[in-house]
Order: sequence, then C-alpha cells, then structure tokens
Amino acid sequence: MIIDFLLREHRNIDLLLVALQRELEIFEHGIRPDYEVIRAIISYFEVYPEVYHHPQEDLIFSKLKTRDPDAAALVGDLAHEHQEVVDRLHRFAHAIDGVLADREILRQDVGNIVRDFIAGERYHMMWEERDFFPAALKALSAQDWTEIASAVTDHGDPLFSETAEATSDALRAHILELEQEAEAERSSVAFLPSMAGKPLNVAETDGPY
Repeated sequence: MIIDFLLREHRNIDLLLVALQRELEIFEHGIRPDYEVIRAIISYFEVYPEVYHHPQEDLIFSKLKTRDPDAAALVGDLAHEHQEVVDRLHRFAHAIDGVLADREILRQDVGNIVRDFIAGERYHMMWEERDFFPAALKALSAQDWTEIASAVTDHGDPLFSETAEATSDALRAHILELEQEAEAERSSVAFLPSMAGKPLNVAETDGPY
C-alpha cells in the first residue's frame, strides 16, 4: 500500500531531522557544527521529498477531492502546505549558504531558521498522518490506489533505499560516520568551563560558525 510507503518515508525524514537537531544543538552551544552533514541533509530535502514524495501525496489528494470533496476540504490545502515546506527549505538553505560564505548573519537568526525548518517538517508530517492519510484511506477505492500506483515513477531513495546507487550509499555511510564524530565531539566539550555559561540564544556575527 502506497500509504505504508509514505509513512516509511516519513520515518526516514525524521531520522534526518534528528541528525539536524543534533547539529543545531552544537551550533547553539557556540561550537562549529559539521556543515558537511548539514549540506548533505539540505541536498536530500531538495531532491527526494520535492521530486518524489510530495508528488505522490498530490496524486492521492487529487483523488480524494474527486471522491469526497468535503473530506478534502476538511483536510485543508495540501498544495499550500507543500509550498510552505519548499519555502522553509529555501530559507534554511539560504541561511546556511550565508554562513558558509562568511556573510554577516546573526547566530540567533540562523538557529531560529533551522529550528523553524525542523518544527515545520515535523508538524507537516503529523498533519498528514493525522488528517490527510486517514481521509484518503477511507474515501479512495481499490481502483484509485491501483491508478495512483501505476502513475508513480519507480525510484529509489538516495539514502535509505536498498537499490540506492553506490554514490548514494557512500553518502549515507558518510552522514552516519560524521554524525558519530559529531556526537563524540559534543560529548568531549559538553563540560568545558568556557561553554558552561554560554547562553543558547547568543546573537552574534563572530564566533565558530
């Protein structure tokens, strides 16, 4: 069932959000995060959800509007929700690009943008699982699901699919390796006196970005 597939993709997305949350915590403690991990996460969101995941959901929502317009209206505006996801990603990517380009940007602003991206992604997935998916499962027929499945392009997730290309498998392994290193780094500096009293919402343009 395609809904099961989408739910599994949501769990995979949440794994990346957990990794991003860890890097954000490092950043907000005044320590330089691993920007290679962050950029890899951004690249994933720029390709897989936008090109594959969201279009599948759009197909389902289109069927729902045909089968049960009232239910679709109660669910809300999926197209608007997906545009909000894209906008948050663009703000996130732009902020990180600005940091890496040494543009003056407040640390607090960067943290807020990344935090907003994480929270927005989690809310969006929760909303779909709470409202959208159950409505579709109730309203769509077996034939509807067959038509949706036939319209979906066969693809492999670049990080989590067993059929991912070698370069994607290498990227997945690299992200996991870098996250382990970041975890070790955070543990080693967690109790340094210079960090102990540093506030989390420091607004500054210098420091270890």
